[in-house]
Amino acid sequence: MRRWLRLDRNDILVMAVNYPALFIANYLILGERYFHVRAVFWPATLVSTIFYFLFAWMLDVWMKYMRHRYNELNQVARRIVYSMSFFVVMTALYVCFMFWLYGKMNIPGYQFNLTVFRWSLLIGFSCNIIAVGIHEAIYSYNKWKESLQREYVLKELHMQRQLDVLKQQVNPHFLFNSLNSLISLIGENPERAEAFAEELSSVYRYVLRANDQNLTDLKTELEFIRSYYHLLKTRHGQGLNLVVSVDDRFSQYRLPPLTLQLLVENAVKHNIILPEQPLTIEIDTDDEGNLFVRNNLQQKRMHVLSNGVGLTNILAKYEILGHPVPTVQEAEGQFIVALPLISRLQETPSELPIGSISGTTTRNVSVVSSMRRPG
Repeated sequence: MRRWLRLDRNDILVMAVNYPALFIANYLILGERYFHVRAVFWPATLVSTIFYFLFAWMLDVWMKYMRHRYNELNQVARRIVYSMSFFVVMTALYVCFMFWLYGKMNIPGYQFNLTVFRWSLLIGFSCNIIAVGIHEAIYSYNKWKESLQREYVLKELHMQRQLDVLKQQVNPHFLFNSLNSLISLIGENPERAEAFAEELSSVYRYVLRANDQNLTDLKTELEFIRSYYHLLKTRHGQGLNLVVSVDDRFSQYRLPPLTLQLLVENAVKHNIILPEQPLTIEIDTDDEGNLFVRNNLQQKRMHVLSNGVGLTNILAKYEILGHPVPTVQEAEGQFIVALPLISRLQETPSELPIGSISGTTTRNVSVVSSMRRPG
């Protein structure tokens, strides 16, 4: 109740917009003497102003009560009708009171005139329409802003929830494939399996840290991928090669963490790796800030079991973050993924289209999921 009694700057604005009508009404009631005789102007203006602001405050309280009482979208018409009805009654009482008060004050030149009385009522009713219109416009605008803010917060929460789901997919995906490699290696070479397990623990610590952030710099990601490569090298030996030639000026550019790990793992999973038929993975950049991950295609003939996380996860992360998605292609016997690197200025998009969260992401992820990953 107390908040209804307080005036905010919007309430004062409405009062100020209608205040000049007070001088017009006084001129109609008191004639030319109102502006030319101080003994008429000052008493009439002082008294009418005091009661005007009291009257306007009462109308403001009523408007706030109506908003509280009828705050649903389908109750707008009812709120306006009840507000206008109250305003009309109060305006009529105010005009009658001012005519009576001027008579009691014996203001020079005052004489009751029915035509002037009607014009005064008309001015008052017109001010009512303006007041209700401004109040409703301000109220509707504020509600619209609140709605946009809620939508933005929900969109942010939805985006973060999707990112969290994608991060949770990476951990079991990475661990599952690493443990499979470790199990295979134990029977083949126990000493290399031990080295593999030690490297795995070091690499997995990075995976756990990386899941706490949405973006990481390229330099950190490359350091990790070199460690991950040594882990893979423990198992595959001369059958796997990694070539990194990245321009240093892009070292502080950003990308989703574990992106390179997923691409390297994807290449290893789907291609033959033998000393006499080595798989070579190249990571390089171009002048436009794109990072390329490519490997020679030597696809396994037997079907490879895959849960479809790799490329799908990368594309979804880029789209959820509101950045251009990577492109995937096969050309001249190579499988190539082009990743747009993200500069510091691009980290927080000014606007994230809703479609990129709900519709577009789902559509593109579905398309990628249906593709067989040859590289």
